Amino acid sequence: MTRLVAISATYGAGGSWIGPRLARELGVEFLDRAIPVAVARQLQVPVEVAERFDDRAEGSLLARLLASFRAADVTVPAALPAEGPLAEDFRIATERVLFEVVERGEGVILGRASAYLLRDRPEVLRVRLDGPPAARVRQAAALEGIAEEEARKRLEDVDRAHAAYALLHYRAKMADPRLYHLYLDSTAIPLEECVELIKLAAESLGVGKAEPMCKD
Repeated sequence: MTRLVAISATYGAGGSWIGPRLARELGVEFLDRAIPVAVARQLQVPVEVAERFDDRAEGSLLARLLASFRAADVTVPAALPAEGPLAEDFRIATERVLFEVVERGEGVILGRASAYLLRDRPEVLRVRLDGPPAARVRQAAALEGIAEEEARKRLEDVDRAHAAYALLHYRAKMADPRLYHLYLDSTAIPLEECVELIKLAAESLGVGKAEPMCKD
């Protein structure tokens, strides 16, 4: 059984709901808000500054710089402006935090392109949560208690910010199914059942089978 899980989730797919509950089921730490806190500590900057370069924080610098992608596309990332520590400094510090989690041997990590970054670590279960945009809008509205119109706007902004983070730092496309052991439509499968499926996959990882590798 592995006690290390890296989750990639589109907006409205329930990553922030599934992640902490899965961590409780596995008896490990859930790594989300704790990541920019640890990064800020390493770089000796306020947490608010670290969050500006974090892919999960609402209103992050990446989210505000989506206009820098040519033709409103996220296939050609532009460099971030230098304001204090560089984006590269935050990337390196974030990677250091993630690898410290791997060295400890347990934890549930949400986002930060962790499924790509840890793709060659056989002890890490890599999971993708996704679903049709319309279904994710409805689920996000229900989970967050907001209007569907607001959820629809957030979906566009957040999904593109996450894609920007992975492309800017790693030239990675997080929707690539080859990155994952488990790819779930968490709008069609109840969130509670998704937790159980991921837990079962964690219990089964590496039992009698070779580790799949993503090569690109």
